Amino acid sequence: MRRRDFITLISCVTTLPFAALAQQTGAVWRIGFLTPRSRPSPPAHDTFSDAFIDGMSSLGYSEGKNLVIEWRYANGDYAQLAGFANELVSMNLPVIVTYGTAAARVLQKATTTVPIVVAAAVDLVGAGIVDSLAHPGGNITGFSVIDVDISAKQLELLKTFSPKLSRVAVLLNPGNSANPLVLKHVESNASILGVQVMAVNATTPQGIETAFAEAAQQGATALIVAADAFFSAQGSQIARSAAQHRLPTISLYKDHVLAGCLISYGQNVAEFHRRAATYVDKVLKGTKPQDLPVEQPTKFDMVINLKTAKEFDLVVPQSLLATADEVIE
Repeated sequence: MRRRDFITLISCVTTLPFAALAQQTGAVWRIGFLTPRSRPSPPAHDTFSDAFIDGMSSLGYSEGKNLVIEWRYANGDYAQLAGFANELVSMNLPVIVTYGTAAARVLQKATTTVPIVVAAAVDLVGAGIVDSLAHPGGNITGFSVIDVDISAKQLELLKTFSPKLSRVAVLLNPGNSANPLVLKHVESNASILGVQVMAVNATTPQGIETAFAEAAQQGATALIVAADAFFSAQGSQIARSAAQHRLPTISLYKDHVLAGCLISYGQNVAEFHRRAATYVDKVLKGTKPQDLPVEQPTKFDMVINLKTAKEFDLVVPQSLLATADEVIE
């Protein structure tokens, strides 16, 4: 090989994008993952992250073999998100995956070039993170959870369980910009159902206990958990507080019902994470985020914990049992 040809070859190889270079050489893929959730003791991951790993595995990516994931768990501390986002961006990764509106926002501020796949977030369009569902624009795409619209339905379900319900609490995270809109939708429907609404806030596990205590002291007899990345990983704490203060509780997350809450209604966020792997695969193979429409699945799952219903002396209507996707006894 002539010296000039050799130099040209080296130049082409060294300027190839990481994704293309990995495909040609069989190199290990290295991606980022930013989540506000809490991580169990490493090397374990939380339910949503496990779903993402399963999704990647089904596409031929094996963590520890041909896949390295730079995990960044904020453990519920939203203040850490910006620092983690900047750290991941500085690594020059081919794609970063994230969960939640707050995390998507900080990544949006951190980079306009690194591809971002949002595994799940509330109203990506309304939050100004993408231009539209069909044409996200920029460097961000992913999956948008319909939560704001189902909060009113969650109140209706609580009213079905407890027809005499007159005062309900809504658990909010002050750090989540989407939560005030959730409260607004609950309040709009509450006036129709003759139910008063009060808001309680929490940003820590202890804060959750305090919020439930406050709700009970102020006369609430049921509670709605607003969709939030931190709350999603606090099923055990929420279930304990609900039982202690005798507050039947509904949320978006099936994990909460498995932990002992009364009912969940909403979209399967773990499945969103599994589906996010397909978008990551496409990005690694060269597809631009702006060419991947934001998905907004419309299937809603309902899971009921019969044991919890009995502990609260609630009769589960047959109509709900017949339509529930899963009943835990």
